[in-house]
Amino acid sequence: MILKNRTKPIVLEKLDAAIGRLPTNFPALSDMQSEAATRYKGYIGEQKVDYHLEQFAREYTMFQGICLQVDGKTVQFDTVLITKQAIYLIEIKNFSDKITFDTILHQFTRSDGQKETGFRDPLIQAENQKNKLQQWLRAHHLINIPIYYFIAISDPSTIIDVIGDQEAVSKVVAHGEHIPRKIIQKEEVLRKKAPGSFNHSKIGQAILGACKAHDFDILSRYGVKKRHLLTGVHCPACGKLGMERLYGTWQCKACSKRAKLAHLRAFSDYFLLISPWINNKECMRYLRIQSRNVATRLMKTSNMKYQKEYKRWIKADRRRAL
Repeated sequence: MILKNRTKPIVLEKLDAAIGRLPTNFPALSDMQSEAATRYKGYIGEQKVDYHLEQFAREYTMFQGICLQVDGKTVQFDTVLITKQAIYLIEIKNFSDKITFDTILHQFTRSDGQKETGFRDPLIQAENQKNKLQQWLRAHHLINIPIYYFIAISDPSTIIDVIGDQEAVSKVVAHGEHIPRKIIQKEEVLRKKAPGSFNHSKIGQAILGACKAHDFDILSRYGVKKRHLLTGVHCPACGKLGMERLYGTWQCKACSKRAKLAHLRAFSDYFLLISPWINNKECMRYLRIQSRNVATRLMKTSNMKYQKEYKRWIKADRRRAL
């Protein structure tokens, strides 16, 4: 069973929302767009690997992207598979062109044929992830559970090269479609030694109860303040801001498209970027409407809950409004 499906990362949601509400001359806009594109590429790569690994969910317990607090710090795991034999960590890397693992100098590089760039060694990263999870398990009285890791390269066209110990690298590194075979082979070896006895469902529930959202203040990194964010409602057809509220619907000034629920995206942006709550006055300012009654009606019908003691509205489901 998949106890936690992979969803669009909150950090990426925030980037997308902010990019759509910043003026074109905002100094850091191009850098934000570049980071969003990189994160999108990684997210799509993770989904590609998910496709190959989901076969294990019928029999075992799986997490597609989780964060745990370990020794006061948030640790992110791409994919966690729990069987009766062991726990498997699958770290997903989305590199294109040619990558090289150097086990002699403990280096990792990517080359596009013209330029070579160095990155953190995924082998060391995966070993650290394993140690962190072992530490978390011990802290929760889950001991003697073997942990193994694999590094999945999401792009099947990526060339994998090794300088040094090819056998060691080939045991844990492969394109995403080959990782299930490696897991199955490892499971067979472990079963021959001793039949598995771990309650993977129980371990999974313990992890699920401790999961945290992977989030941080991405806007501060780029100097984005509330005053920089443009108000208004996006047109779902042309993307322009500033739809007008006319006769119970929204109409775009640029393309004349009408949309009844265009304000839902605006509210989603608000909760992601500005505040976990909104009141009537702020709603009127943000949506660029003049009527208090219209503002109240829109909030009431937009999956929000009214906090009478504070005279404000919050999302009915707060989990994504971090």
